[in-house]
Amino acid sequence: MPPGPRRSPAARSSERSPRGPASAPGRIRIIGGQWKRTPLDVPAVPGLRPTPDRVRETLFNWLGQSLDGWRCLDLFAGTGALGLEAASRGACRVVMVERDRAACRSIADTMARLSAGGQVELIEGEAQRALETLKRRGEPPFDLVFLDPPFSEDWIERLLPDLEAAVSRAGLVYAEAGRPIGDPPPGWRLERSGCAGQVHYHLLRRMGPTEELHHGESRLPRNL
Repeated sequence: MPPGPRRSPAARSSERSPRGPASAPGRIRIIGGQWKRTPLDVPAVPGLRPTPDRVRETLFNWLGQSLDGWRCLDLFAGTGALGLEAASRGACRVVMVERDRAACRSIADTMARLSAGGQVELIEGEAQRALETLKRRGEPPFDLVFLDPPFSEDWIERLLPDLEAAVSRAGLVYAEAGRPIGDPPPGWRLERSGCAGQVHYHLLRRMGPTEELHHGESRLPRNL
């Protein structure tokens, strides 16, 4: 079970904008862990907008710098920046899902360069189908799920109810959107949120039945 997210200063503004036709930067980098400073290619995929370094730094300050033993799922992998960052910081298993073939080739090349195949699995396909596949094959629940979908398709609202079976009790979901997501559906608590430019990012925790009865009370450890 992952620990409570740690406090961090709010992220400063970044260059990221919602996924759209504008071109993405040619390269980003892994910012922490064993693969720190490893460059990641940003393929020429229409609308691809990787999570910038500054926002990822805020996220992993919330989570804690080490993810030793965590199981992570990235349902809209894009460049692979979030999933590979988690693997670099010690996650024992990372499953990345991406529907674009060119983006998958780029991620696969990076995985080969890092010899990450034993730690990271790449699935080419749609997020919803990938969840069904993982369920059919009996994949254990994940401690952390990344959701960075195209902003125009309302993926977060559509997927959150289905993620309860894929996320461990007290597990976390990190979600990016073009607007604040508002009140999460029953069974989820919004733990942290921030805004960088036009990107709103959120950290949600899956709640157990007892926690839902006391939804107004903070569940973060007192020392955070």
